[in-house]
Amino acid sequence: MLSKIISSHTISKIEHLLDESEKIVIVTHVSPDGDAIGSSLGLYHYLIEQGNDVNIIVPNAFPDFLKWMKGTKEILDAEKYPDYAQRLIEEADLIFCLDFNIPKRIHQLASYVVGSNAKKIMIDHHPDPSDFCNLVISHPEISSTSELVFRVICYLGDFEIMNKASAEAIYTGMMTDTGAFTYNSNNAEIYYIIGELLKKGINKDQIYSDVYHSYSESRFRMMGYTLSEKMKIYSEYNTALINLTKEEQKRFNAKKGDTEGFANLPLNIQNIIFCVFMREDNDMIKISLRSQGDFPCNKFAEQCFNGGGHLNASGGEFFGTLEEAITIFENALPEYKILLRNSKK
Repeated sequence: MLSKIISSHTISKIEHLLDESEKIVIVTHVSPDGDAIGSSLGLYHYLIEQGNDVNIIVPNAFPDFLKWMKGTKEILDAEKYPDYAQRLIEEADLIFCLDFNIPKRIHQLASYVVGSNAKKIMIDHHPDPSDFCNLVISHPEISSTSELVFRVICYLGDFEIMNKASAEAIYTGMMTDTGAFTYNSNNAEIYYIIGELLKKGINKDQIYSDVYHSYSESRFRMMGYTLSEKMKIYSEYNTALINLTKEEQKRFNAKKGDTEGFANLPLNIQNIIFCVFMREDNDMIKISLRSQGDFPCNKFAEQCFNGGGHLNASGGEFFGTLEEAITIFENALPEYKILLRNSKK
């Protein structure tokens, strides 16, 4: 059984908002990952099954290794079709904001969503949500937004009508946001949920293969290059740094999602409990931070790179050069030395 972490009053509000809505839009964060797409599709298939008019809008493209899921062809990329995305948001009666806690995480869509007259429901597991939604379901202690979507559907009393496509998407989001259940996944209820999803006919082994065994040859060559040539170990801080320039990514014909998981790789090294991966983008440096044990990489991300996230998995951005970002990172390490040296895997 699932513990009741969402109040009956909140569930009643969701029921009421769904009953009075004709056009529903689901929006998730920029550079959508497995949890963003999984939670969105999990909710989408459930709502479609109920006969709702639903559209998913993402700020930009998502990785190819997620495109096997049913419904991905229906997802609207606002970067490609900005006018259509704006119109759908303006016409919506209800907007679900999934897997983000502040408007800036949806980039160019933020002004449309915040300015919309539609009712808004946030379902998210990142800390410190802002108050731009009418109803906020925020639980940072939960492993993924996909898990929260599963709970919402169950609390609505609709598990029986959840279809296989919804279950596959939810499982994908849960799996990817926990590193295949290797971190943030000690809650026994996660495995109860997996058991329930299996009852819907999902093949969890095939899902793992579809996500993690479908990378290109060029991704693996880039991974090898990154570890061999671009990884620096800071032994006294139990820390590693890896980075890639735009030119290096171009050399390996990198596509969207090809660097997914790179930030986790150095954590396989003995005594490394903190890793930062910096990737040069068009107008900024994208930064991924990962840690093990009780080291708060989200605190580091917030202090240094205007970011945030979870204890062991966070992100940030830096508007400057890669060299400047590395300098900021290295200058901050001494401040965290005691924490880094005392944290355990």
